[in-house]
Amino acid sequence: MRYILLNKPYEVLTQFTDEHGRATLKDFVPVPDVYPVGRLDFDSEGLLLLTDDKQLQHRLSDPKFKVPKTYWAQVEGTVSEAALQQLRRGVQIKEGLTAPGEATALPEPAHLWPRNPPIRYRTSIPTSWLEIQISQGMNRQVRKMCAAVGLPCLRLVRAAIGPLGLGELQPGEWRDLTAAEVAELRQTAGVMRRF
Repeated sequence: MRYILLNKPYEVLTQFTDEHGRATLKDFVPVPDVYPVGRLDFDSEGLLLLTDDKQLQHRLSDPKFKVPKTYWAQVEGTVSEAALQQLRRGVQIKEGLTAPGEATALPEPAHLWPRNPPIRYRTSIPTSWLEIQISQGMNRQVRKMCAAVGLPCLRLVRAAIGPLGLGELQPGEWRDLTAAEVAELRQTAGVMRRF
């Protein structure tokens, strides 16, 4: 079995083919027969797992197993305690009420690579960062949650899935997981060890 961690760049599709010629995973990961665990939108960046372990892929992707995913969101405006409380309770979006998330304000994450192209800056509107951890996974959920509390998302980076973080990987770089990381991920997802 292969377990690959990729730092997915901005404007890369989370699939291996595209009829419109956009960048895809095949432009970065030359490994056959591995598939992404869940989605990471075209305009989002960061940690993406790829594997041929179908059981683990299912457990990490299905919200009923409650594997947390951690995101860093750069938002327009200043993050208030009221907005954080709303995110922690769950917010109403088009698809329904989200499950509560863990949300905290944070300084710009250290060692974060510059985005290419950069986000739009407006001198009259400040930007802030927050960390949101969810296990639900509705389509574009973090962006919709931020918008629902008056904080439009300018940049979204997935920083972790369960215990697994990006480490020092730069956009487009990937590596195989260690046996210990795979074991920890399987334990987090409640997957029994195969013998």
